[in-house]
Amino acid sequence: MTGPLSFSGFLGSRVHLGVTGSVAAYKALDLLRLLTGAGCSVSATLTESARRFVTPLSFQALGADPVFGGMFKEGENPFGHLAPGKTAQVMVIAPASANTLARLANGLADDMLSCQALAFSGPLILAPAMNPNMWAAPATRENWTRLLARGVRGVEPEAGPVACGDQGQGRLAALSEIQAAVLRALAPQDMAGKRVLVSLGPTREAWDPVRFWSNASSGLMGASLAVAAWLRGAEVTAVAGPAQVELPRGLTRVDVTTAAEMHAACLDLWPRMDVACMTAAVSDFRPEPYGDTKFKKDKAADGLTIRFLANADILKDMGARKKKGQVLVGFAAETSDLETQARAKLKAKHLDMVVANRVDLPDSGFGGSNNTVCVLDRRGRLEHWTALPKTEVAWRIWDLLPQL
Repeated sequence: MTGPLSFSGFLGSRVHLGVTGSVAAYKALDLLRLLTGAGCSVSATLTESARRFVTPLSFQALGADPVFGGMFKEGENPFGHLAPGKTAQVMVIAPASANTLARLANGLADDMLSCQALAFSGPLILAPAMNPNMWAAPATRENWTRLLARGVRGVEPEAGPVACGDQGQGRLAALSEIQAAVLRALAPQDMAGKRVLVSLGPTREAWDPVRFWSNASSGLMGASLAVAAWLRGAEVTAVAGPAQVELPRGLTRVDVTTAAEMHAACLDLWPRMDVACMTAAVSDFRPEPYGDTKFKKDKAADGLTIRFLANADILKDMGARKKKGQVLVGFAAETSDLETQARAKLKAKHLDMVVANRVDLPDSGFGGSNNTVCVLDRRGRLEHWTALPKTEVAWRIWDLLPQL
């Protein structure tokens, strides 16, 4: 999920990372990389058990500063147990062992990390990792429930094989899920209470059982918009065509394949939404189906003619049904004349904002990580953004929302 989570605008934010005794402790190093890559400064604390799996030097080498160890070490800050509460906006413990959950649930403060957690008044995120039997144990379940009831943000472990060979829920959650939880805790919650619909990816229109009409949309732009809105507190539903993009667990995802399926899903959801941002590269036409059997090329030795039928215009139909107070943002994939195309689409489809993006430039548009766009809104705003990461484009689009 690093693609739609590759936001780099968290410079100035500080995260404290706690690491406890688990085979998964080595994964905390990659989490550190993800957080610093987003612009965060990171400090860390390794418990005594964690230091049997990973070393403080590894965290220092990757930029964690300071890295705390045990309590009462000569020459160290005597108030290290209070430092994260004074400097960090978010504290995350990943992996969090069963012992750590028990300590925190019962308010114990008998090592550096538990003291820091007890003294921390900001968002505390826990990502447990342990044997499935330990995770399922009544004592662990009770501790977990108690922590969540207090407002701790939990990223539950995944199911699968664990180090000892057992199977079940206990594996550390995907780092992208933990990263998403941290970034959401850091992000401004200026979209809290908003219900947001985002369409993304291509559609596929079948001709025969093995061939279809489609395009090269990766879905990254739409995924970036969906994730950005969710990070900023919105309740997000993504209607996704067949694109290989991951979205955090906190989003609702509706998977579709054809333009007709996307039309039905979006029109069904739209009346309950405050905002919709339609980035999907929907096929305007679909081939008239050949049939249920595979077409054989020897039937077209002299060439092949396929008849195409028009698909419904999702954006136009949503614009026609827009209620007072709803905001509709459309995308236009173009190869030239961005401003001209944007103005025409803004008016014809009753949009509040349109983003026309170039899809014919290297590393821009379909399949690329950047976008070159023209942004136009109903109030007359006109901006041109050149070769920005799609995550940055997404963030800027939501920045404009209050002005619509």
